[in-house]
Amino acid sequence: MAGIINQFKTIIFLSLLTALLLFAGSLFGKGGLIVAFIFAIVINFGSYWFSDKIVLWIYRARELKKNEHPEVHEIVREVAHKADIPMPRLYIVESAQPNAFATGRNEKNAVVAFTTGILTLLNKEELKGVIAHEISHVKNKDILITTIAATIAGVISYLANMAQWAMIFGGGRDDDNRANMLSLILLMIITPIIAMLLQMAISRSREYLADESGARILKNPKGLATALAKLHKGVQTTPMRKGDRATASLFILNPFSAKGVFTLLSTHPPVEERIKRLNEMKV
Repeated sequence: MAGIINQFKTIIFLSLLTALLLFAGSLFGKGGLIVAFIFAIVINFGSYWFSDKIVLWIYRARELKKNEHPEVHEIVREVAHKADIPMPRLYIVESAQPNAFATGRNEKNAVVAFTTGILTLLNKEELKGVIAHEISHVKNKDILITTIAATIAGVISYLANMAQWAMIFGGGRDDDNRANMLSLILLMIITPIIAMLLQMAISRSREYLADESGARILKNPKGLATALAKLHKGVQTTPMRKGDRATASLFILNPFSAKGVFTLLSTHPPVEERIKRLNEMKV
């Protein structure tokens, strides 16, 4: 039931993001909207197509050979079989922080990457829970969904920049111009903030869904619940020193520590709430 609710939330948030885009585009007419769409699609779907190569390069990940950590290969193969998807490629990131992420545009191009820290921290049951979570992201097509959200948000951001230039070079004192200026200010300041919040809400909904989907694949939510508790402590004590914050949503936990008011802008839901939901699940 919770999975259906999270899917429904994603549809609602994407619809609101699309409505926001149409509102922003209406201030510029078809021409401005088309230019913004082309610009955002080229950037974001280019990133989508090469997402695995980009993120693996950013974190200097190397392929995990079959004779390295054979138990990890065995667990991933088992979970992939239960999820009915092909065996993903495995990579390792040299980092003491315990974390993991999945990427790849579809099931045939999927990648699951682990930090060295997570392989030493978790036991077999906990690691299996993490792997099921990451494989669920692939199976639920989350890379595609987040790319679509990023594309729409990117168009809105581009239109906001156009509004800024229109403000600089615009002018006039009549009522129509003043009304137009107010619309441009709204587009320039408020609209991108709303778009960012909706984009983050989509990301958080997909995290909840991956938690639930992974637990159902294994018919065991406890492994992931205990893993999240350990990973949360590990991330807090060993923040990621290198990387790109734009990739934070890919990881099972935000690798860049967010505290205070910044937790409101996190791409991930609160760990405590995720653990609570998992512990309350009946599979």
